[in-house]
Amino acid sequence: MIMWHIFQFPLCPFSRKVRLLMAEKGIAYELQSARPWENEDRLFAMNPAGRTPVIKETDRNIVLCDSRAICEYFEETVDRNPLISGTAQQRAEIRRLIAMFDESFFNDVSGPLLHERMKKRLVLRQSPDAKMLREAMKLAHDYLDYIDFLIDHRPWLAGSTMTLADLTAAAQISVADYLGGIDWSSHEQSRGWYLVMKSRPSFRPLLSERMEVIQPPSHYAEVDA
Repeated sequence: MIMWHIFQFPLCPFSRKVRLLMAEKGIAYELQSARPWENEDRLFAMNPAGRTPVIKETDRNIVLCDSRAICEYFEETVDRNPLISGTAQQRAEIRRLIAMFDESFFNDVSGPLLHERMKKRLVLRQSPDAKMLREAMKLAHDYLDYIDFLIDHRPWLAGSTMTLADLTAAAQISVADYLGGIDWSSHEQSRGWYLVMKSRPSFRPLLSERMEVIQPPSHYAEVDA
């Protein structure tokens, strides 16, 4: 049986995206701890950028890095449950939303939250910058407003079926939610969509995983809250 190993840390949103896709496609994997902030030689040997995720299949000597490249690889090699499908225009829309959450949402929301509430605590031994946290949470509202708009017009973010766009957005949002950066109170459409995502079997391992001394809000792992 082919077994992939995913080198990641629990709050890496890009690793979470890959894990969600692999679970939805029924691809077996095992987790391996990797801490990019420690400049691990093992991680740099597999990925010169020193970033997670990296996935490895030893028997065939396959090593893949970069979450979008990994997801595209499995889309091309595993027929089950396609997550980038439809017409050329529909696939372009899926990829547009993937890029928006992988790049813009990460730069504006989940990335700053990770820096302020994880890296500063675990690595730099500093207190978070309240101004940076407020700005990240404010920008999170803007993205949730956009998800509200999309869900008002579509069953799923990119159209009529769940796609990699939904998995990408949910992976990023789950990290921000873990770090207390999401206020769902005025976003019923987004909240309803995210609860559906949280209730999927592929999401359960993510909700049960914890990052050392950093604990999530009480609602984080609840599929009805």
